[in-house]
Amino acid sequence: MATPSEAIAAQLIYGPNVIANSSISTTKFLSACFAGAAAGILGLENWSGFVLFLVSTLLTAGIIHAVNCKGKPGRYFQGGVMELVNPGQDNAFTFVLAWTLFYGIVHGEQ
Repeated sequence: MATPSEAIAAQLIYGPNVIANSSISTTKFLSACFAGAAAGILGLENWSGFVLFLVSTLLTAGIIHAVNCKGKPGRYFQGGVMELVNPGQDNAFTFVLAWTLFYGIVHGEQ
């Protein structure tokens, strides 16, 4: 039989919320992909490309904060606002990959 503390911990994990959080991760991933593609197509180099990534991350976090969390991200994420703003290592790598891919396709040497 489970101890009371294990029962309380089990109640904190609610299946529909886990699914909703994975869809938010997917949204952040797609935002990084599109921002990388835009940076590559626009021919941004050096810091200007990373500024686009920062703006894209903040814009995505703001939209999720306003629309999905209804202004109260602490109710939906353990880290609150910082969890929304954190792009994650995978999304940063995805941005750089898409950035270099589209930059090479559009502005590559012939």
